[in-house]
Amino acid sequence: MSPAGRFGSRSGSSLVEFSVTGLMTILMMLFVVEMGRIVLVCLTMANAARAGVRYAIVHGSTRATGSTINSASGPANNPTEVVTVTKNFASAAPITLSLLVITVTYPNSSNAPGQPVSVSIVYPYDPLTTYFAKTLRLGSAAEGIIVF
Repeated sequence: MSPAGRFGSRSGSSLVEFSVTGLMTILMMLFVVEMGRIVLVCLTMANAARAGVRYAIVHGSTRATGSTINSASGPANNPTEVVTVTKNFASAAPITLSLLVITVTYPNSSNAPGQPVSVSIVYPYDPLTTYFAKTLRLGSAAEGIIVF
């Protein structure tokens, strides 16, 4: 008795093997793309928070007040200039800017030199695939001391 007759026909085995390995390959590629997007958004949020703090510590109380890029920041929470700079840096990532939650705080309610300022940024991540929950929130925070 031949081996093919004993165990049945093997004519479709390569198709089954290819479909299993193809599925695994596609899943692995989707995983790599999704993780790459998550890392990109995380790094961009961190850079945006640092850029916002940098703007706030350099544009403290010694600058003239106004609404230009060289205007003073603070001491009110969420000054427009700092939020704008933070959004500009965050736009480097493939995100929806309207979903960003940017919080700029001056803990001592002052933008005088030597006072702290902090910027936090949160983004509700929207995955390409439905494997990750829609409630994944990515963000970063940075703090600095106003120098000017």
